[in-house]
Amino acid sequence: MGAWGIKALERDEGLDVLDILKNEYVPEHPVMDLGEMIELMKEEGMLGEDPSDIDFLYDNTAMALAELFFQWKDNGKLDYDHEETIWDKVTGFTTSKEALAFLLCQLSDIKNEVPDEDGIRESVELWKDEDSGEINPEWSTHMDWLMKRLASEQEV
Repeated sequence: MGAWGIKALERDEGLDVLDILKNEYVPEHPVMDLGEMIELMKEEGMLGEDPSDIDFLYDNTAMALAELFFQWKDNGKLDYDHEETIWDKVTGFTTSKEALAFLLCQLSDIKNEVPDEDGIRESVELWKDEDSGEINPEWSTHMDWLMKRLASEQEV
């Protein structure tokens, strides 16, 4: 796994999410919709049909979509691929309570270490210290922040 930070969008798998959006979604959708993006990621095999489908890639995709949504909410723009202007074409970002609930459920299951068929949650295991078994506090704080923001958006 190529990772250079605690965020999903700071991993190779996060860049895969951005590539799919850049090539298959953004050109036709200047107003991005979180629910549509979730469905696209399911079609592309990047997300499971429901939260009971557990996979490292699915976990990363759910986190990446939440990070994108809040990047838009906080900055009013998406800032990727400086040499390409595709992200400049995005003029809005909408969502539904269902889309927020789907991501919140995904992230809650990650944070609560709901195990996959192998008995672990790979996305959490990667952030545990090998010696102490403690989860990286920065990653844990980031997950808490995403979940709190998703929950607050549902209340709006």
